[in-house]
Amino acid sequence: MIGVLGLVCAYTAPALAQDRPVAGWPEGDRAMLAEAETYLNALTTVRAGFVQTNADGTVDSGILWISRPGRARIEYAPPTEILLVADGTWLVFFDAELDQVSHIPIDTGPFRFLLAEDMSFDEAVRITAISRASGLARITIVDAENPHDGQVTLVFDEAPFALRQWEVIDAQGYLTVVTLTDEVVGERFDEAMFYFPTNPNDRPRNFRIGQHR
Repeated sequence: MIGVLGLVCAYTAPALAQDRPVAGWPEGDRAMLAEAETYLNALTTVRAGFVQTNADGTVDSGILWISRPGRARIEYAPPTEILLVADGTWLVFFDAELDQVSHIPIDTGPFRFLLAEDMSFDEAVRITAISRASGLARITIVDAENPHDGQVTLVFDEAPFALRQWEVIDAQGYLTVVTLTDEVVGERFDEAMFYFPTNPNDRPRNFRIGQHR
C-alpha cells in the first residue's frame, strides 16, 4: 500500500522527538504553516498528473483528481492496473489485474486531512520537522491520533505557494516520492467519477477516464 500515493499507510514509523503543536514552532515557521493551511483549505478541486518514484527505483505515473471534502480518484497509467476511489466514506482500492477490491475507511492514515472539509495542522496532524531551502518549504507530519502510524513530508513551492510533492517513509526506512505535474485547480468534476460499483458485473474492464501519456 505504500506505493499507492501514501494515501493508505500500513506502516509504523516512530514519532520524532521534535513532535510538537503549531504554537511550539518559531514565528517564521508558524507563518509558513498558516500559509500552507490557508492554501490547502482554499482548494476545492485539483487535477494533476503524478510521477511516483518507488523505493526499489521503479517509477509509476498517473492522474489524480481531488474534490474536497472527501472525494478523490487516482488512476495509475499502464502497465500498473490500479485505481483508487474515495467516495466520501471509503477509499476503494481496485487491482484490475487481479480483479480484487479492498475498502478502507477514508479517515485512515495521515493523508486523510487532505480530503477533510476543514484542515488544521493542530487538529489532524502533528508536525515533526520544518525546513525551507531553494524556494521550497517542507513540512513533515505524523497522524495526531496515531503518531506511530507513519511519516509524510509535504513539499510546497513558495512562490507561488503550491503543493508540489510528498514523501512517505515506511518502517524499514524505504522512501516513496510522489511529484505532481500540470496541476489545475478549481475545475468542475462529474460526481460519477468518484463512484465505484459494488456489483462486479458493473466494473468496466478499462477503468481509466483520464488521458494517460
